[in-house]
Amino acid sequence: MPSDKDVLTTGEVAKICNVAPRTVSKWFDSGQLKGYRIPGSKDRRIPVNNLIQFMKDHNIPMDGIHSGKTRVLVVDDEPEVLEALEQVLTQQAGYDVKVAETGFEAGLECERFRPHVVLLDIHLGDADATDVAQIIRETEDLTITRIIAMSGKLTEGQAVNLRAHGFDGFLKKPFQVRQVIHEIEKANALVH
Repeated sequence: MPSDKDVLTTGEVAKICNVAPRTVSKWFDSGQLKGYRIPGSKDRRIPVNNLIQFMKDHNIPMDGIHSGKTRVLVVDDEPEVLEALEQVLTQQAGYDVKVAETGFEAGLECERFRPHVVLLDIHLGDADATDVAQIIRETEDLTITRIIAMSGKLTEGQAVNLRAHGFDGFLKKPFQVRQVIHEIEKANALVH
């Protein structure tokens, strides 16, 4: 979140709290989250101070308020892939990026980091990626997290079937930086 911003839209609040924008609207309409409507419009605005108080009152993690950046978790058991994606996505796209080498680490990072998007290699050595995706889908705090599969071994037909297993997109390795950023933005746009 830009530090010079004193007032936020419902979409910005949703991104910070890692919930759907309609959830923020419900909080606002019920009077739980204080703010105001733009005169002559249905648009809502929430002052940052009100949001911070609301987050404290409801034990919502404060990590999103500090950056406001898209949070991306990269899960791959190849250290060179992790390092390259972390560097590129942080420096070129300005994302807040964390990495994990195993399905177990991915689960821990999802709980702590609450990513907006997970880039998940579907050929992890320690876990079935479809199981990891299903766990993310079933975790209440991660309902808006988008999962993008990564693989160099799948055909396009197999990649299409990934949607049935909880994936929102697919990247075929090797990929170019702009393809990765495009998939992240496309997946994130479904939510915000």
